[in-house]
Amino acid sequence: MRAPIGDFDAATPVPDCLPELTAPVADAVRNWQGAVPADRVLYVETDPRWADTAVFVEHYGRELLEQSANCVVVAGKRGGETTLAACVVLSTTRLDVNGVVRRRLGARKASFASMETATGETGMEYGGITPVGLPADWPLLIDSAVVDLPYVLVGSGRRRGKLLVPGKALADLPGAEVLEGLGVA
Repeated sequence: MRAPIGDFDAATPVPDCLPELTAPVADAVRNWQGAVPADRVLYVETDPRWADTAVFVEHYGRELLEQSANCVVVAGKRGGETTLAACVVLSTTRLDVNGVVRRRLGARKASFASMETATGETGMEYGGITPVGLPADWPLLIDSAVVDLPYVLVGSGRRRGKLLVPGKALADLPGAEVLEGLGVA
């Protein structure tokens, strides 16, 4: 199957490639719910050597710069309590951690979670964390610009491979909340 965005050799519906996914992502696909069927979410094989954004878009298509999103794990702290959340913003923006995220989590301080925390709590590889398959009790904050895209490129749970997800499908994921201004220029 041809990918709807990017210049990839092939795109495979995620239900047909579960062995390529990490356990939490594969479980989320098996238990998929929402208005967009799971077979509309596609997996594309990518080379981890080209993971850097500039090199990635040079190899797989310059238009992907505007159609890619990053999923970042954030730790919000208040009174000795820590709340972990995932945030999804366009790759051309930066996450408003100290504004929108901190206020939404009701935290005194918010920061990017450590690599050890992000990978340990998600069961995913650093650099490949995806909004699909996150712990169900986590807030999943998604910038509205991401949801507006027909397809968005996100991690697959591993450094090798990416998911092409209809933007509106992200809004149906467990814990999802769509916010204006989560990503800032």
